[in-house]
Amino acid sequence: MDPVLIIKTGTTFSGTRETFGDFEDWILRGMSCSGLNARVVNVCLGESVPEGGISGVVIAGSHAMVTDQAPWSEGLAPWIRRWIDNRTPLLGICYGHQLMAHAMGGRVGEHSGGPEIGTIRISIRPEADLDLMFGDQPSEFSAHVTHWQTVLRLPAGAVCLAESDIEPHHAFRIGPCAWGVQFHPEFCEEVMRAYVDAQAVAMAARGLDAAAVRAGVRPTPDSAGLLNRFYKFARFRDQRSAGRRSCRMVSLPQST
Repeated sequence: MDPVLIIKTGTTFSGTRETFGDFEDWILRGMSCSGLNARVVNVCLGESVPEGGISGVVIAGSHAMVTDQAPWSEGLAPWIRRWIDNRTPLLGICYGHQLMAHAMGGRVGEHSGGPEIGTIRISIRPEADLDLMFGDQPSEFSAHVTHWQTVLRLPAGAVCLAESDIEPHHAFRIGPCAWGVQFHPEFCEEVMRAYVDAQAVAMAARGLDAAAVRAGVRPTPDSAGLLNRFYKFARFRDQRSAGRRSCRMVSLPQST
């Protein structure tokens, strides 16, 4: 069986990495996946994306900004369009979520409400009722977030699946099996607290109380479970044991 490809688009803070590992480590843990069943490609270092031999793709988070249009980032856009056209299961996380929207014709920019950092409440939209990843989620769940930019406009045909009080596009699907999530399903509580600590000064400059945000960090089992659900779908979607529907069977509600 082909491995899941993890696209590494950056690295975490040095202190966080020394203590907890990096984005790809957290994604592997969240998928409950051994390194034998996944392949990591660091596009920031110029590593090449494989032409085939993968069962699905996860585009990880980054401290970079999509609007900077770095060459390695822009170089991923044709791959994203190809994976979506070929119905390769795809999951974009935070930066990956924004890059997917950008690659498909959406618009990314600064969040008008300021940065969203900490553990927040996500609400599922009615359009998610039949969705493979989100259809079984509770109507509200907790998730860890840290983002300064956002998807200001979704691509044409994208279906918005989830939102928060200040972020209208926390999750979307485009095509039958490509999802973007602005939140971080791979973060554990310790990593989320480390992110608050590392950004405390910048948060204060934006009027955010880092101590209060840190105190509000709590478990996020429902959002964390999305990684393993995606991994199982990507690896076993052609078998009867793969969840409720294959890529070809997911109905696509019209975007509103």
